[in-house]
Parts: sequence; structure tokens; C-alpha cells
Amino acid sequence: MAYVKLSDQLQKLSDPQRSDAFVKQFREAVRTGQFDAAELPERFDLPKQFRRRGSDETYQRQVRDMIFETSPEFDEWFSSTDQELASTSRRTAKPKPTVENIEAGMIDFKALAEETRRKMQASYEKGQSLGKSRAKTATKSTKSTQAKRTTKK
Repeated sequence: MAYVKLSDQLQKLSDPQRSDAFVKQFREAVRTGQFDAAELPERFDLPKQFRRRGSDETYQRQVRDMIFETSPEFDEWFSSTDQELASTSRRTAKPKPTVENIEAGMIDFKALAEETRRKMQASYEKGQSLGKSRAKTATKSTKSTQAKRTTKK
């Protein structure tokens, strides 16, 4: 049987930006006993480029290398995991409603206008109901203060 390092196997991934997710799934598979692997003392850099929040600076993470035996079961697991990672849509931020994004067609203007209309209507109704409830409590409190003043005489 041939032994392969995890760092070498990561080079075969179709999307290197998903290498961190692959390492997590690999470790989970080893932990649950799907196949055998052993940790090595050396570390290696993941091919994924991470970004720091609020800046354009990128960095790489290091993980501990592992060695494992290749087998038909592992090859099958690797191909299915690689396809799954490549096909899963990554979380993408919703485009901000700017003139450029609306003109580019990234945002549906009619849907944005309808959402704005609903928000404005809800805000208006909330204000009307709040005003009505305050008017009711104001009339009750003035009647009770007038009654108290008449009783003090």
C-alpha cells in the first residue's frame, strides 16, 4: 500500500480555497474510523488565502500534516468530498442597494421598491397606532387628575 501525506493530497483538490473545509472533513472521517491516518510532527500551509476583516491583507494558516494509506475506499471518499466542496455554494453577501448595482442588474428595482413601500407602510401604521394609544392614556390621566383636584377641596 502507498502512503500519502495530507499536504500532497490537498494539491489534488479542484478548489484550493476549500482546503480548510476538506481538512475538517478529513479529520472527522479519521476520527469516526472511515479510514486510518497518523499525525506527523511537521506542519504545512493551507493553499487557501484568508483575509483579515477590515483590510485587504491575506494570510495562510498552518495545520499539522498527517499520513494515510490510499485505498479504493479513500479514493471514492475523496472524489465525493471534492465534488461536494466544489459544488456547494459559498455564503455570499447580498449586494448593497447602490445605483451601480441596480443599473448593473444585480438588484431587482421593482422588488426593492416594493420592499421599501412595505417598510414605509408598516412604519406609518406603527406610528398611527402608537399615537392612538397615547391619546387614550392621555384622556384617562387627565380625567383622573381632574377628579383628584375636586376631591381635595
